[in-house]
Amino acid sequence: MEKIFNTLSESLFRKIQAKENLIISFSGENSQFIRFNNATIRQTGLVDDAEIMLKFIANNRTVQGGFTVSGNFDIDYARGKSEIERMRIETKEIPEDPFIVLPENLASSHEIIPSNGMPFEDAVDAILPAMQGVDFVGIWANGNLYRGSANNLGQKHWFETESYSLDYSLVTSKHQMVKGSFAGSEWDQESYEDYVKRSRNKLSLMERDPVKIKPGNYRTWFESAAVSDFISMFSWNGISEASLRQGCSGFGRMRHNDVRLSPKFSVLEDFKPGFCPKFNSDGEVPNDELVLIENGQLKNTLISSRSAKEYGLESNFAENSEYLRSPYMQSGSLNQNDVLKNINDGLYLSNIHYLNWSDNSGGRITGLTRYACFLVENGEIVAPIETMRFDDSFYNFFGDNLIAVEDKVSVNPEVGTYGGRSLGATTCPGILVDDFSLTL
Repeated sequence: MEKIFNTLSESLFRKIQAKENLIISFSGENSQFIRFNNATIRQTGLVDDAEIMLKFIANNRTVQGGFTVSGNFDIDYARGKSEIERMRIETKEIPEDPFIVLPENLASSHEIIPSNGMPFEDAVDAILPAMQGVDFVGIWANGNLYRGSANNLGQKHWFETESYSLDYSLVTSKHQMVKGSFAGSEWDQESYEDYVKRSRNKLSLMERDPVKIKPGNYRTWFESAAVSDFISMFSWNGISEASLRQGCSGFGRMRHNDVRLSPKFSVLEDFKPGFCPKFNSDGEVPNDELVLIENGQLKNTLISSRSAKEYGLESNFAENSEYLRSPYMQSGSLNQNDVLKNINDGLYLSNIHYLNWSDNSGGRITGLTRYACFLVENGEIVAPIETMRFDDSFYNFFGDNLIAVEDKVSVNPEVGTYGGRSLGATTCPGILVDDFSLTL
């Protein structure tokens, strides 16, 4: 893959004329996919795929293009050359961009993350025995992922990693479900089997008849997967500097009124684990860490070079859409073994689903409880609950109502495969909150 990227980019850069610039991004994978249903293989296959994305800059205008890589140099070079010719024409026809960001040659990088992953031929024998006797459905994705970026000024980045993910559900006879997502880069059979065992323990609780609870405010435990979903909302009209400047961010109260969240809540962008490349699609490289919220106080936002130019700021080289790529929430002091007794009477939510802003400026998020969500009474799980809608503000559950934070963090990987396997992960603990609002 790297050879394909290098050969194509070097050849296409020779087509660039004076006062023109070209940024080339590369995304590729060599992946194994297996679809399971009722603990049986339903579909399997191998995918070798790659895509070239082009950003052409001339006459203070930017045009983008791209094509799927065939692996045949003559075909791919002809496609790239045709795209450049098309983009060159379009730059003469569209309006100028007042905040255009020109590429630079700041530094190059080459990073290959070492790993001891799962050999393709061993995957089925490693996965299925732990799932025998249950209705197990899921998708296994495994293999190498590649990212590259280069520009005509000589800057070049390459990132390569190997990872796996098993995104699954265990289903009861009454069609209740427990969701799991086991992922990483170093396969550990014992850890996998322990993870599945915890899912199967929840499944036995899901066999109980679900209870309908009334709308109201509940003391609630959110597992790490649910907290990850809340943090993911920060990428959508949240921690983006452009969103704040345009008045559509939920963090406006923190920026303009010095409203703070709980001192127990701290989040940073952390690239050190290598879940994704540090460089963005323009080849810009941020620092290893960027503190966003520290002890409840907003310290930084995600600032792309375009936003920096538009608003007279210093860029921290966020992606152009200013979303989180590798967020990390710091842990606290609550041990998992003490969660139920600290809930006492309330809810235990493993997963949440269908999140959306209900009041963006107020930080209110609505969604549904989903999968293994339980009613707790006197420090014991009583039964699963029927699906409920919630509507509450992160100023509450990450703020004054945040009682405790788990003493360890879990990695919640991006498991999307639409158009290609995703990179990145949210690393966070579980949280215990008071008066979480369920509405109907």
